[in-house]
Amino acid sequence: MLSYMSATELNSASTPGLIIRVLIVDDSAFVRKVVREMLCSSPFIEVIGVANDGEEALRKVEEMKPDLVTCDLTMRGMGGVDFVRNQMRRRPLPILVLSASAADAVEVLEAMSAGAVDFIKKPSALASDDLLRVREELVQKVKAAARAPVQNLLPPATAATQPLARKSGPAANYDAVVLGISTGGPQALRFLIPQLAADFPVPLLVVLHMPVGYTALFAEKLNELSSLEVVEAYEGLELRPAQAVIALAGRHLTLERVGPDQVVARLKSQPLDKPHRPSVDVLFRSAAEVYRHRVMGVIMTGMGNDGEEGAACIKARGGAVLTEAEESCVIYGMPRSVDEAGLSDASIPLTRMAEEIVKRL
Repeated sequence: MLSYMSATELNSASTPGLIIRVLIVDDSAFVRKVVREMLCSSPFIEVIGVANDGEEALRKVEEMKPDLVTCDLTMRGMGGVDFVRNQMRRRPLPILVLSASAADAVEVLEAMSAGAVDFIKKPSALASDDLLRVREELVQKVKAAARAPVQNLLPPATAATQPLARKSGPAANYDAVVLGISTGGPQALRFLIPQLAADFPVPLLVVLHMPVGYTALFAEKLNELSSLEVVEAYEGLELRPAQAVIALAGRHLTLERVGPDQVVARLKSQPLDKPHRPSVDVLFRSAAEVYRHRVMGVIMTGMGNDGEEGAACIKARGGAVLTEAEESCVIYGMPRSVDEAGLSDASIPLTRMAEEIVKRL
C-alpha cells in the first residue's frame, strides 16, 4: 500500500522506501515507451505494467493493484472514458488521463466527471524542450495524484434539492466572490456551482488551472447544469450578479472598475513569472484592489500554493477568505498553504461550501 507523504518528502532524493507503482494504458507502443521513460526518470516511480486498451487495463488493475494509472483517451476497444467509469465503479484509484489535444476536450471532461483525478496533454512534437516540459509535468502530477484520498476522487452526488437561495435581508456583505482551484477542480465545481441559485447577488470569478483549449467547453457544460450564467472570460466582459466567470486558460484574469457600479474583465499575458496562467494570485490581488474589503476569496483543492499571496492581499484590504477542508480535498495543497499562513477565516468541506458562501453573503 502506498504511504502518503508531503510534497517536500516526495521531491527529496534522500527519502527512502516510497515507490509509486504505475500502470500505463495506451494502444500506441511508442507512447507507452515514451511515457515509461518519462516516469522512470523519477526514483520514486515504478512502471509495473502496460495495457493496450481499457478492457486489458481493468484486468491488470485487478491483478497488479497499481497505486495509479495513466490512461490514453482514444484507444481501440474500450476507450479511456469507459475505462475510468468502469474502474471507479469497481475500485476507485487515482487515474491520470493523457490527452492528445484540445480536440479531446469533451472526452477529457467526461473522464474527469467519471473520477479521473487530473489530465495532461501529450507532447505535441518530439522536440527536446517539449518532451522535457511534459516529463516534468507528468512526474509532478503522478506524485501529487498518487496521494489523493480515493474517497474524494468522486464528489458527493449533488443534492436533489433546489439551489440555495439567499435569505431576504440587507444588501450583500460583498460585491464579488473570487475562487481559485486546481487538481480535482472540475469535479468540485460541478458539485458547487449548481447549488448557487439564480438570485446569487454578486459575480463569481473562477481561476481553474487547465491547459489552453479546455475552459470554454467546461464553462458551456457547467452552464447547462447551473442556475447561474456560466461563461468563459473575455476582454471587456461586464461583471454582474448571478454570473460565474471561468478564467480563460493561457491569460491572467484581472478586473477594472470603469464606473461607480461597473467592473469589467481584463485579460493579460503579464506577469510572466507565475507558474500558472491564469494565476489565482493575480485575480485575487486585482479583486482586492477593485473591491477592497468587499470581496470574498475561496481557495479549494489543488496542488502548490497559488492563491496564498492573493489571499494575503484580500485579507490586507479587510476581505474574507475561505478554504476547503482537508477532509474533502483531492489534493490538500493550495488550501493548506493558505491555512498554514493564517489567512483563512474558516475551513469548510466541499459539501458545505456553497451554503457557507451564501450565508456569508
